[in-house]
Formats: sequence, structure tokens, C-alpha cells
Amino acid sequence: MRTTQRKWLWTLSALSVVIALHGCARDPDKHSVSELAVSGTKSMLRTDSDMQKVLNKFASFDAKAVEKVTPAEARLQPTMADAVKGVLADQKRDSSPETLVPGVTTRDISIPGAGGAMPATVYTPAGTGPFPVVLYFHGGGWVFADRKVYDGGARGLAKQANAVVISVDYRLAPENKFPAAHDDALAAYRWLTTHATTVNGDPKRLALAGESAGGNLAVATAVAAHKAGLTAPKHVLSVYPVAQSNTDTESYLKYADAMPLNRPMMLWFISQVTTSAVQAKDPRIDLVHADLKGLPPVTVINAEIDPLRDDGAQLEQTLRSAGVSVERKVYPGVTHEFFGTAAVVEKAQEAQAYAGERLRSDLSK
Repeated sequence: MRTTQRKWLWTLSALSVVIALHGCARDPDKHSVSELAVSGTKSMLRTDSDMQKVLNKFASFDAKAVEKVTPAEARLQPTMADAVKGVLADQKRDSSPETLVPGVTTRDISIPGAGGAMPATVYTPAGTGPFPVVLYFHGGGWVFADRKVYDGGARGLAKQANAVVISVDYRLAPENKFPAAHDDALAAYRWLTTHATTVNGDPKRLALAGESAGGNLAVATAVAAHKAGLTAPKHVLSVYPVAQSNTDTESYLKYADAMPLNRPMMLWFISQVTTSAVQAKDPRIDLVHADLKGLPPVTVINAEIDPLRDDGAQLEQTLRSAGVSVERKVYPGVTHEFFGTAAVVEKAQEAQAYAGERLRSDLSK
């Protein structure tokens, strides 16, 4: 069967599930059947088949539209991590993290943040150490999700980079408005510069990493650490980062209705996090207008089917203009949140291997 025909079948199957779940009555907080149909058909025409399986599973959960609910309700919605588990279940595969990424052990700790103690998970690869240490920030628009939702990305990096990865739960908006998350991220890095040995890490070989809002935090923290005169990280990995607050870029408009991230969601995130338009232009959020001089090498990873694709392109250009060594890779056929789906998506496996290689290269120096 041709690839295009298979995609049609997968997408139509997903839409039939959604339509059956919705019936005639509509929940005003959910996307309409027509909205899902348009989004699903567009998705079918551009996504890899394994990525589409995850999106189909995600759509079948019949979740409420994030931009139409409260932050508390949004935190209860299914995630792409749930979709991955669903695909694994359909494939009758073990979804335990230890099976998916063998050789990485974990333990939970607490580290000081700017507003109090923060829960964190330490991922340790096989071996004796001391290892390089990567401080990792999860995504979720600074509003929802946590380190557990983003286990796939953090755990994969520990394996691929052969490094200890520390994933932290920074404070979330709107209960803790900007710059709470950024202050927590800097506090976590400050702690790491003097406590790396407590996690079997080498304090001279540190890096920063994150996805989406966490990708923003990784770069913003590197800037803040440089200004504060802290031990410089040797590398920054920024995966589909939020790099500015203008939602009228080409990718925002082209993928305005994409799953699992769309333009209305990003506008909602910004409104939840900030208290004014001025705050949205703060260089900690608006990285493309920040002073990025003096940063270590940066790797930017983007998904093609993502409103934030052009944020990555703008960040790359700004870093180059600031004299920073930067390498950016765009993965076609996949969407926002693909990085943590390595258990079922081939491009995610490739992206994690690439990220690990980039980190290893600089952390070995």
C-alpha cells in the first residue's frame, strides 16, 4: 500500500474515533468536529506515519482545548506522553521507562529554587562517573506539565549524552507569574555549580537543556549565568524553544491549527505567564532581542510542523550575529513534542542521538 494511502487510512480512522466520541452534542470547551477534521486532514498530508500514530492516539483522548479552559483544568488534560503509552499498548510493548531506556537509573531529590525547594529527578547512566551534568527544563508553556511528563526526553539524553541529567519542577504560572520560572531555573543552575559532586557529577562539565518553554529557560539561564559570573555551561541544548512572543511568523500562521501545539494555545500561554505586553518583550522571553554574546555553543532542534519552527530560526540567526557557535537541525514530518516520543517515533530517536552527540562533544573537553 502506498504511503499516502496509509496516511489517509490512519487519519480517517482517528477522525472516525473522534466523531464517534463526540456524537451530536458538543462540549463548548472542546474543538469542534470540523476543526478536528481540518487539522487531521492537514496533518495527514505532512507527517511521518509513526508520528501520525501518536497524533491519532492523542486526538482519540477527546481532550478539551487548552485555550478554552483554566490552567487547573489544563493540567488534567492528556499529554503526548500519554499518547506514546497508548501507542505502545496498541503495539503490545512494555511502556516502563526502564525497559524503553535500559541502563539509566533514577532517584528523586529536592534542590533550592528562588521561591523554595523544587522537586527534581536525577537520571544517571551506566558507569562509575563522575559524569558530566545536564540541567534539564521541561516544557508546558510555563503553565502545566512537569518533569514526569517529560521523562522521555530527559531519560533519553542521559543515555545518549552519557551524562547525569537533572530535571527540575520549576514554579508554574499563573500562580507564579513571570519571572518565577526563570528565577527558579537560574537558582537551580547556581546550586548545580557547587553541588554537582552530590549527584556523581563533574562540576567543570555542566550543560543546560530543555524543551519548548524549557528550551527558552535553557538559553535564558545561560545568559543569566554569564551575567552573574557563574561557571559557564559547556553547551546549551534548546529543543523547539519559545524564543520570542510574536505569533505572526510564517510558521505560526502556517501551523496555526497544528497538534499538539497551536497558535491559540501559545497566545493563552503568554497571557497566563505575563502581566503585560511589556513583560512579553522581556529579553528572558524574547530571546531574539537579548544580549547573547559570550554564550557557549548552542544546539537548536526544531520540528517542521510546529508554530515555533521560526522561533528556532530567529534564535539561530541572533546567536550567529552575537558570535556564538550554533548548529540547528529541523526534522521534517514531525510535530512539536516529538523529541520525547523516541519509544515510537524514528525521528525522535534520531534527534536524541544528535543531541547526545552534540552534548558529548563539548562535555568531553
